[in-house]
Amino acid sequence: MTTRIGVVTFPGTLDDRDSLRAVRLAGAEPVSLWHRDKDLHQVDAVVLAGGFSYGDYLRAGAISRFSPVMETIIEQAKAGMPVLGICNGFQVLTEAHLLPGAMLRNNHLHFICRDQKLRVENAETAWTGDYTAGQEISVPLKNMDGRYVADERVLDELEAEGRVAFRYVDMNPNGSLRDIAGITNAAGNVVGLMPHPEHAVEPLIGTGRTDGLPFFTSVLKKLVSA
Repeated sequence: MTTRIGVVTFPGTLDDRDSLRAVRLAGAEPVSLWHRDKDLHQVDAVVLAGGFSYGDYLRAGAISRFSPVMETIIEQAKAGMPVLGICNGFQVLTEAHLLPGAMLRNNHLHFICRDQKLRVENAETAWTGDYTAGQEISVPLKNMDGRYVADERVLDELEAEGRVAFRYVDMNPNGSLRDIAGITNAAGNVVGLMPHPEHAVEPLIGTGRTDGLPFFTSVLKKLVSA
């Protein structure tokens, strides 16, 4: 049976087609999901793609969190379904309280777009199994509201429980606390990160590397072995 991975489109989503392509390149069947449809159409995992859903009005991800599809995604994520939030998708996951903390405006108050080096801190999640802990990768980064913040208690819990999934290397592009680029929930099935692995899945686009493809092959292997 083919593994089906859904990619959600909200009004203002920009990177859904890139994410669908990454899913296809990894060997799974990509499925487009519309934000107003509660039905996930029998997908095995979900990607919340990047962009500027609802124009980032109120706060980035704040309106999308209440889209009908999120009701089902929240329910399924709590039941163990793998969910990946990329950039705006990460913002939606924090607004939906599937991941702790919040995303604020970059500390330099400018949009940033660059190739970004990351260190893999946790290779045990559903989305990072094809990496090794300590591995350094390079994927594109593009955001305006990319500064990850949380109170010291939450940050200490994330560190102690190994739930910091990725950390910025060489430079912190947006002022994220403790150089955090991505985190996971306690169960390891929900992961959010600001950089864009879907833009680094084949040599002719993005960074010219394929450092982002293991996100999608990792979850495929996880689902096949489940």
